Amino acid sequence: MDDSLALVQTVDLFTPIVDDPHAYGQIAAANALSDIYAMGARPLTALAILAYPTTSLGQDVVSRILEGGREKIRDSGAVVIGGHTIDDEEPKFGYAVTGLVHPGRLLTKAGAKPGDVLLLTKPIGVGVLTTALKDDALPKEAVDAVTEVMGRLNAVGAHLWSLGVRAATDVTGFGLLGHALEMARESGVSLTIEASRVPVLPLAREMAEEGHVPGGTRRNVAHVASSVSFEDGVDPTLRLLLADAVTSGGLLIAAPPLAAEAVEAEVAAHGGNSSRIGSVTDGPEGRIFVR
Repeated sequence: MDDSLALVQTVDLFTPIVDDPHAYGQIAAANALSDIYAMGARPLTALAILAYPTTSLGQDVVSRILEGGREKIRDSGAVVIGGHTIDDEEPKFGYAVTGLVHPGRLLTKAGAKPGDVLLLTKPIGVGVLTTALKDDALPKEAVDAVTEVMGRLNAVGAHLWSLGVRAATDVTGFGLLGHALEMARESGVSLTIEASRVPVLPLAREMAEEGHVPGGTRRNVAHVASSVSFEDGVDPTLRLLLADAVTSGGLLIAAPPLAAEAVEAEVAAHGGNSSRIGSVTDGPEGRIFVR
């Protein structure tokens, strides 16, 4: 808008991923806000987008979806200023979100530098666990765990520039490896990921081995195959989880070593946990090495 102010805008919506309407609304809001945070911006306003079968889905359910989303938007410091609904056989919900950022402080996927530390702010395995939930195979404690992770805001993103971070992206449908590959390509670097350091949600491995794997995850595996090299010690299940299609995942952050500790402290201050999962190197551009 001028030399000191820019708008960033994003839109995201999806079909129900959990059974509880309130939690569904919260997750949809956290997911939509995540793109704003991944750009280092502060969310300002949100417009709700809701499709649902008006003759069969009760107003109490619709109200719970909207209230769950409104709570998360409010937690971010933004406000819901309106929205739009349509009649549709399958429910879909999300938000169009507008945020503010200084043009010189915009985080992109193109700013990673050799020597940077890679940090991840949420565990992976969401796609496998939510597929197991749809298959009625997931214990309640695992449902609660994955719901909490998906509903957690990536609010730390709005503070990353001040900590010395220059590159970040949120981990969503393309999985950790897919979004890491985007960062490697756009930054002109290679990434090394230490597989044993990547946090994985409880029971995700077991559910994957039982076959509860979303189609998007399998497509991700094929998509990154030509650009990712695995050491022999990385077993097939972990390789699959590293490409698992995520809803409302964490931020993948490339930070200079001196900034990494400050990032970890800031994530903790926002109620989350971060893990150092690898590093940025000046190897072949657009390559990922998993050890």
